[in-house]
Amino acid sequence: MTISQQIDIINQTFVDGLKVILGEKLYGVYIYGAAAFPDTVYTGDIDFHVILKSTLTPDEKTQLEKLHESLAQKFPPLGGELDGYYILLRDAVRKTPPKSQMWKRATDNSWALHRAHILAGRCIVLYGHDPEEIYPPPTWPEIETALYGELNYVEKHLRDYPDYCILNLCRLIYSFETKDVVISKAQASEWALDALPQWRRHIELARKSYAHQATPEDRQFMLTEVEKFFKFAEERIERASKKH
Repeated sequence: MTISQQIDIINQTFVDGLKVILGEKLYGVYIYGAAAFPDTVYTGDIDFHVILKSTLTPDEKTQLEKLHESLAQKFPPLGGELDGYYILLRDAVRKTPPKSQMWKRATDNSWALHRAHILAGRCIVLYGHDPEEIYPPPTWPEIETALYGELNYVEKHLRDYPDYCILNLCRLIYSFETKDVVISKAQASEWALDALPQWRRHIELARKSYAHQATPEDRQFMLTEVEKFFKFAEERIERASKKH
């Protein structure tokens, strides 16, 4: 079974469970991120927005937790990697980053980027209305703020997820230099292999690691080098930002 087929099965099981638990409260379910791109690089998780007409009850939250636990058990490992936000409709139609109704009410700080991807058609509509009827188009200042937020996140997690950080830095460089944010980490890393030849080994190992094929030696190399790549990326991003 291909990863695409696995994602389809997980998505369908997910939305079927949401319909049972939420009923009329469910307004829309949208998958975005890597799962919505036709990439050959392994998909690390499945990003989602569940749009709600009203707030969740304690019982609904408990049932949703059980749904996610069930998906993790039935469809490892991807079933346990649904990563997203349960958002009120009244918040989804605004430009302010919304708070999730689940998981300590986390804020979607990449809201502008997610809207850009979804409105560009890089999403899978599992249930509900056309995304254009919900999500407001993002402005460049909003997008730039979100991009810098991702850069800050990368800086804090260089030694935790060096492969993710290297690939996301490729995407951040690309996005700042082209002002195009509708690109996956896989596509951006392919661009970077040509655009940043001095960092080819780092990028190739990060892609290899994302596909769960890296050796301990590969990981050690990334851990040793990721801070150097971050400093390079940060300087290049600053130059690109000043041009705009």
